[in-house]
Amino acid sequence: MTARHLTALAAAIGMAVGFSSSAGAQGKKIAFFAAASQNGFNQAIYEGVTEKAMELGYEAAIFDGKFDAAHQYSQIEDVLASGNYAGFIVAPNDTVGIAGAFEQVIAAGTPIATVLFPVGPDLTTLEPQVEGITATVASPPVDGATFQANSVVSECEGKNPCNVVIIIGAKIFPFDNLRLETFLEVLGSHENIEVLSVGEGWYSPETSLTTMTDILQANSDVHVVLSNADQHLVGAEIALEAAGYNVPELYLSGGGAASIAVDAIREGRWDATLASFPKTMGSLAMEQIANAIEGKPVTQSINMDTAGPLEAMIDKAVLDANPGFKGEWAQ
Repeated sequence: MTARHLTALAAAIGMAVGFSSSAGAQGKKIAFFAAASQNGFNQAIYEGVTEKAMELGYEAAIFDGKFDAAHQYSQIEDVLASGNYAGFIVAPNDTVGIAGAFEQVIAAGTPIATVLFPVGPDLTTLEPQVEGITATVASPPVDGATFQANSVVSECEGKNPCNVVIIIGAKIFPFDNLRLETFLEVLGSHENIEVLSVGEGWYSPETSLTTMTDILQANSDVHVVLSNADQHLVGAEIALEAAGYNVPELYLSGGGAASIAVDAIREGRWDATLASFPKTMGSLAMEQIANAIEGKPVTQSINMDTAGPLEAMIDKAVLDANPGFKGEWAQ
């Protein structure tokens, strides 16, 4: 039998009896499964994972989920089968379907954390829905969407009609559907607010530019652009300017607290962003995974609406009070 076969057999035996891959050299390697590795927010999470990993004596590797739930599920299975990683951190594309992959990792004795969203059918809670999950470091989508929608309600007070365009990530994602439902429920309870159109931005400035351009061709009087992602506002702003709008006169609310959004809010072009603090998120997740590997106490649920360096809903007043804050990612 070759050395390669012996290594594979040893890994298989270890997994069969429930050994953690934290033994030996594998104990210092952490796998981060990005929803999509080219996405700036996911890159910032990974940066937080990497920096904390180095600080704690670990190393990290990123795997590209390509915004494809089936691909990400298979990735987790393949990396688990390799036996090369002591801990997993996942930014899930499918918060419900990915639970089966989490169960396999947990059964193998490998610590696993979810970031950005909880894993399970209930996106309103950070409490574990998969038995044995190490940590959930996330923001409940309903809470954040409610913050944003209520800010729009305040902005629209005294204006009738107040015309709103919503740009969501993608309707195929359960978390984006939940955000959209929350937006529509809150805004729909106010007679003066009219939602003109809902578009998908797919977390891309280019896609959002096209989406917003199409929306403006059918709607000529926009007062508010409400989105869950700062990337969407980058494209929307270009489309609005091309259509002749004076953007600072509108109310633009995004999500993620990217540095480009922080600058735009300080300059008065945009108005608000719902922060998720991706670097902090990745760092906190890595810390919990390391604690689990080393047998230290683990914080199982961390709410990023309260765990970040600033309050979650960031506007100019918040930034004026925190002049040193620059955002944790580019866009």
